[in-house]
Order: sequence, then structure tokens, then C-alpha cells
Amino acid sequence: MFIHKTNFLMRAMYPDFIWRKKTQEKKIYLTFDDGPIPEVTEFVLETLATFNARATFFCIGDNIRKHPFVFDKVIAGGHSVGNHTFNHLRGWDTANEVYLDNVKQCDTLISSQARMMLPGKKLFRPPHGRIRRSQAKALLPEYDIVMWDVLTADYAADITPEKVLAKSLQYTEAGSIVLFHDSIKANKNMSFALPRFLAYFSEKGFRFECI
Repeated sequence: MFIHKTNFLMRAMYPDFIWRKKTQEKKIYLTFDDGPIPEVTEFVLETLATFNARATFFCIGDNIRKHPFVFDKVIAGGHSVGNHTFNHLRGWDTANEVYLDNVKQCDTLISSQARMMLPGKKLFRPPHGRIRRSQAKALLPEYDIVMWDVLTADYAADITPEKVLAKSLQYTEAGSIVLFHDSIKANKNMSFALPRFLAYFSEKGFRFECI
């Protein structure tokens, strides 16, 4: 896996998905996949708070079930939450009925743990970015399917923290949706890159907002 900026061709193939936000303002949209989990997600929340930053967390339902107190901290921090399936299923390898039921399981848990329906259209990100067109068609009436403009690849063991940071800074611009991970696998790279990423763009006058 390599760090990259999503190209025009990929965005053109799936125009109904959200890849970046159109804006002339200095805004960046940070997203975090695969949490919530103790320590790692809590580090992210503390770091975001230091910079008065808001982000969107695409949560695995089973992690919400196991760590509801961490999920509550995400909500209390003023961040938005999206559905990342209950078991982190790869859409290409999963029958539609099973996949869509897994999404519903996660959605039920999000609503239950948040103790309210989150405002706006529901957000969904397919694990691994892999989803069948038929699955997307079934979800789009209810969800915005959010992809990314900048993939940090913070989870990749063969990429150094310094490279994750350097390439993420290089590719991010106003309106970028940037994908980090609040997971154990990504923690080494993410915990190095995230505070430096926030500091760099904060100094340039950027704001970090929820999708």
C-alpha cells in the first residue's frame, strides 16, 4: 500500500460518492477509520482537542459494542460519526444481504449508544474502500458514502512515520478528506503524523471540520 491522492479517474467512476468537499475556504476534513478503541482513539481525541479540531469517525460496530465509553467520548467531543459496518466487511467478498444486514447492525448500535439520532444524512464508509455497485445503490438513499481525497496509509508497516507525515502534508489542500486510522496497527505512524499535521495546517490558518 502507498500514500496517495485519489485521482480524477477514480472520482469520475463513482460520482455519487463523496471524495472531497468543494470549498474556497481553508478547511480540511479529517476522518478516522476502525475505532473506537481505548488509548488510540483517546489519543486522537486529546490531540484534536489541543487544536480545537473536529473530525469524523467511521466506527466498526463491534468496537462500539466492546468500548461504549470510548464511543461516548467521541460524541462528547463534538465529532461526527459514520458507519463502517459491524465486522469490517469487504463488500467485494460479501453477499449483498449479509453486507447490508451488517451495516444495519452497526447503525442500530450507533443510534443506541449516541442516545439520539445524529443530525443530517447518515454517513457510511466501506471498509477497504471496496463495495459493490449493487450494495452502494441500496445504501445511497439513506447514506452519504464518504471516501477520501488523501490516503495516509498510516497502517502500512513498510512506511515510516516521517513519510506518512511528509506525503500527507504534500497532498492535502482545501477541501481534502484525509483518512487516518485510530487502530493499533496504525498507531505508530498515526501518533507521529497527526499532531504534526494539525500543527502545520493550523499555522497556515486552516480549520478542521466534520463532514
